[in-house]
Order: sequence, then C-alpha cells, then structure tokens
Amino acid sequence: MNAATPAAAAPTGARRRFVVVADSDSYVKWGAAFASRLPAGWDAELVVVTTPVMPSDRQLGAALDGSRFTAKGVRRLDLPSLERRLAARRPDAVLLALRGPFVRVVAPIVAALPGRPVVLSGFPGLTIPAAAKAVVYREQVDLVVLHSRREVREFEQLAAGLGVPVEFGLATLPFVTGSGPGASGGGDASAPAPHDGDLVFAAQAKVPVGFDDRVRMLGLLADAARRRPTRRVVVKVRARRGEAQTHAEVHDYAELLADPDVRARLGGVPPNLVVEDGPMAKHLERASMLVTVSSTAVLEAVGAGVPAVVVDEFGVGPKLINTVFDGSGLFGGGEAVVGWMARTPADGWLDDNYFHGEAFDDWADRLDALLERRAAGQLPAPARRYNLVGGAVRRAFERKRMLGPYDRSVAGALSMVVAVPSRWAVRRVRAVRRAFALPLVE
Repeated sequence: MNAATPAAAAPTGARRRFVVVADSDSYVKWGAAFASRLPAGWDAELVVVTTPVMPSDRQLGAALDGSRFTAKGVRRLDLPSLERRLAARRPDAVLLALRGPFVRVVAPIVAALPGRPVVLSGFPGLTIPAAAKAVVYREQVDLVVLHSRREVREFEQLAAGLGVPVEFGLATLPFVTGSGPGASGGGDASAPAPHDGDLVFAAQAKVPVGFDDRVRMLGLLADAARRRPTRRVVVKVRARRGEAQTHAEVHDYAELLADPDVRARLGGVPPNLVVEDGPMAKHLERASMLVTVSSTAVLEAVGAGVPAVVVDEFGVGPKLINTVFDGSGLFGGGEAVVGWMARTPADGWLDDNYFHGEAFDDWADRLDALLERRAAGQLPAPARRYNLVGGAVRRAFERKRMLGPYDRSVAGALSMVVAVPSRWAVRRVRAVRRAFALPLVE
C-alpha cells in the first residue's frame, strides 16, 4: 500500500475543518451532538446525504435540538454532490455518521479525496454485544468512536480476531449528561416515581418487533395510565406517518392505538395515554420515569437523574439489544411499568457502561495523533479485506442498495439485475446448509 500524499499542515493558529456526513435521524442526532463537543479550534458543518431514510424537516429540527447546528444551516446533498463539496472544502476530518453498510460505500470515497482527511465513524446507541459485521462495515475507517469501556474492550478483541487494524476511541455519549445522579440508589426497585411527571415510553422500531408483543407493551402502558389517571403516559416516537427512521418499523404504535381491534384488546385507550414526538431531552424534563425495551434513551434518563425501567417482559438477549443491562439493576417486568416503580442503576455497572467520566475519554488524543500522521503523509487509505467477491458490480450494488432511487447511475441499475438473483441463490444455499447442518465453505 502506498503512503498517502502529505497533507498541508494547518498554519499556526488556523482553524481545523470537521464535516459530519449523516443519513438517518438517529445518526444526525448523534453526529450533531458529537461535533458540538469538538475541542476549541475546530469549525464544523453537517451534511445529510439524500437517501430513503433521510429525516424530514421536522425530524431534522428535533435531532439538532441542543447542538451547535440549525436545520437552515444543514445541506442535503446527493452522493456525487457530497464528493464535490468535500473536495472543495478539504476538511481535516470527516465523521461518517451513517448506517454500517453506507459507511462501507462512503469511506473509500472520502479517503481518496485530495488532502486525505482523517475518517471517523461510530454508533448512535447501544452496540453490545459487538458484532463482526459492525467492524467489517467500518474496516476502511481510521477511528471508530465508542461510548463505554466495555464497548472498546469488546470491539478491540473482535477487530483483532478479524485482522482489521482500525482504532477505537472512547467518548462519552454526547447527549448523555451528568454521571447518573440516581447511581446511589443501587437499582432499588421499591421506590415509586419521585414526582408528578410523565411516564415516558421510548419506542423503538426493532424491539419488540412482533404485533402481539407491541400490543402487549401498549397494554402495560394503558394499565399504567389507568393506575394514575392524573399523570400522562407518553409513547415517545421518532417518526410520524410517512417519515423514515434508521430502522424500518412494521407496527407503528400510533397506528396500533388507532386500530379498533387493538383498542378493543386494550379495553379502550385511557385519555392520558398519548403519542408524541420531539426531542427526548424535552420529554425527560417533564418525566418522572422512563420506560424502554432497550433504547439509548435510558442512558439519557440516567444522566438526567430520571429513574428508568428496562422492560424484560420479552426476554433478554442480543436480538432485543438489552444484554448490556445485565447487572444494571434497571430490568423490570410489567408490574414495574404498571405500578410506576422506578429503578436507578447499580453503582458497579455505571463505570464500565457509558458513565466512565469525560476525563477518561481518549478519542480527541487519538484524532490528534491521526492528524499528525496525515500531515506527515503517513496515513494511507485502509484496504478493504472482506466481501471482495463481485468487484465493481458488488460495490455498485452496495451503493444502489443504500441510495435506492437517489442513485441514478447505470452501474447501479445494472448491478441490481445481477446481484438480486445472486443474493437470493446464496441465501437459499445457506438456508439448506443450516437445515442439514452442512459446513460452510468460505
């Protein structure tokens, strides 16, 4: 691999340029919050790539709330326009606040730009257990930002096993403030919600996913609303009808509550059970407790001193994205939701999981070291090691799959003709091998 061409060092006193490239609402929120905590001496801008999951204007405003950015100052660009803008701006560092498969598409484009910026990526929420594909998608990134000691430990072990030489930096989750004032409670499940605020349920697209489980969750919330008719129970959603999310949602809570059959199963919908959107921080200001299955919002609540319940009615496991809460003292069943029985996290869990303290963050030092290597011409573009079969056709398909109708290239259209039948055949072969316990040959 050839060494990169040395980038011109910034003149003494010159400000560095940082660009956040985002796609969905959750990644916009994370990227904007992260860039708002850059050290002194950085200028930052945020660009949203036009994809099928890009946020609406309303979602964009909510995602940027409390950050250094405003919706009016955010550009929406297609991928070719993004490449031209970055080439003209010559940023020192680019944060790819994108879904993993899209990082794989954009990272080599950014690393090939004149001046070769440092390329960062990361995750907007919980990433335990660490998944191999999360590393593989980011194998052409210089620095992956993580938010707990446990995440760094697990991802470093995983990357070493995969032979991917990406760096991992520790950063406090940017929209989590404080150290968790409730920590001294040690997971006490007997304390009622402390004041006359809302019970806020942080809804998620992925969990629970099934119709019956989501109706069951609404049943618990409806019972909680009936238990305290003078208090609000808020189903806090990320998207309204027609708006996109990072993950597709099959059974929308607002639509379920409007369905006559569902309403009958719930025994009616109490008037104090409502559905609202908007910034989570604003909801937490009015909350006496937060309920979720696994949302990162529980970390926001802990940081804000709002007790929480992580619902274990549907189980605990990787598919529910809630194994990270083992030992936290936050798990509770339906009775905790209905009874408004708030929990606070166990002391021993906090330090290893998201509340290590900003003094221990090392991402900025790692970024500075990468910038020094860049200035010396010692920052070559990382090589792609995985999923190489298919070559240019595969790369065109990966781009088309992420951009959908916003990719108007001939190569993208042709790749769908080749790749879709091929992917179907590969999946069928894998299904047969699994069914008959046949070994997989790589």
